[in-house]
Amino acid sequence: MQIKIAARESNLSKVQVEEIYHELLALGADVTFTKTFVKTTGDLDQKTSLADMDKTNFFTKEVDELVLSGNSDVGIHAAKDLPEPLPKGLEVFAITKGKDPRDSLILREEETLQSLGENPRVGTSSKRREKMIKDLINGALLVDIRGTIEKRLQLLEDGAVDALVIAEVALIRLNLTHLNRVFLEGETAAYQGQIAVVGKEKNVELKRVFKGLNEQKGL
Repeated sequence: MQIKIAARESNLSKVQVEEIYHELLALGADVTFTKTFVKTTGDLDQKTSLADMDKTNFFTKEVDELVLSGNSDVGIHAAKDLPEPLPKGLEVFAITKGKDPRDSLILREEETLQSLGENPRVGTSSKRREKMIKDLINGALLVDIRGTIEKRLQLLEDGAVDALVIAEVALIRLNLTHLNRVFLEGETAAYQGQIAVVGKEKNVELKRVFKGLNEQKGL
């Protein structure tokens, strides 16, 4: 079966698509993917803070529109980016088991928490993570950052920030676990590390294809 896939065009998103594909193959599915990668509103708008963007379609709108229009069969999203509610006419076919849900504080090579000094600038885009940082580093100056994982790491390299928070699963998927980092303690975002597959309601055939990947009760 050939399945038309829509997803964001970031490197991380492309890895997530490949992860879904290989998990289907491991289940014995006879499928091929035709892929369409697009920039979403959240990719194009690099100024709006993400602090109050939970459960909106900021990173999903254009992908879901491809599915609703019939140009793609399913959309593949980071599950934590799913809007509530989903656009009318769509349903979640699967939410995967996922990988490590923790958050990591990335430091420069050979840097430690102790060597950061007073009032280090720490990059994040999440209010939840801000509390974790403040609990870990007294006097931390929080810097609201945007962009892909690669762009965020470049901010650290260029000295725009002294440390930054990235989901551990992103480092795993992008083969960046060699980076100097400290795991943060505290509550992580719902569905962090998991991948969601979204398609048209009542598409029983396609939903059956992805059912074996689902770890979410009630789907």
